[in-house]
Amino acid sequence: MRVFVIFDLPTLTVSERRIYRNFRQYLIKNGFIMMQESVYSKITLNATAAKSVVESIRKNAPVKGSVMLMIVTEKQYENIEYITGDFKSEFVTSPEKLVVL
Repeated sequence: MRVFVIFDLPTLTVSERRIYRNFRQYLIKNGFIMMQESVYSKITLNATAAKSVVESIRKNAPVKGSVMLMIVTEKQYENIEYITGDFKSEFVTSPEKLVVL
């Protein structure tokens, strides 16, 4: 399963930019990878783990702005169609527990 976090946070003041940076750093520290600006995803083992990740994000989401969560299966994720641009990944995106490079 994959958990997507899509967010739009205000960045007009210094404190709002700090909140934005802290939330983004929280996502990265918790294993999320950036798919594009303000769109992050994380692989989880099952629905229970995905729900745990969602609860953690709910507790750490900023008060202002918009934060959306979506859980999709690997099968649904495989159906992403890239219309423009090339898919480039610097991260291992396999759901396998052991990846031999």
